[in-house]
Amino acid sequence: MTWYKVPDIQYTKNPFIKKVKVNGKGICLVGYEGEIYALAAICPHAGGELSGGWCKDGKLICPIHRYAYDIHTGKGDPGQNDYVDTYPVEIREDGIYIGITSFLEKVRNAFK
Repeated sequence: MTWYKVPDIQYTKNPFIKKVKVNGKGICLVGYEGEIYALAAICPHAGGELSGGWCKDGKLICPIHRYAYDIHTGKGDPGQNDYVDTYPVEIREDGIYIGITSFLEKVRNAFK
């Protein structure tokens, strides 16, 4: 896993939702209850930008059809049968970092 600094975002405990680009990948950052979560930026159901949605009860809600994804696990609500990728987040002295595992690393780890 490689850690990438998120550009132009300062850590605060204020709630927010923002799409960022990290290592060429669109990621939706969610500030919720003083923590920061990183999820895939696109809803797998209809391709909506999740950063245009809102967060309620620990779930990121898609603005198109209101599909909901747990910000901790990425798992969709019951009956949706889908999920979004999640990424680990670290708050460091110099900023916010997101951990991304490359496709090759995922394949190697699958055969360990």
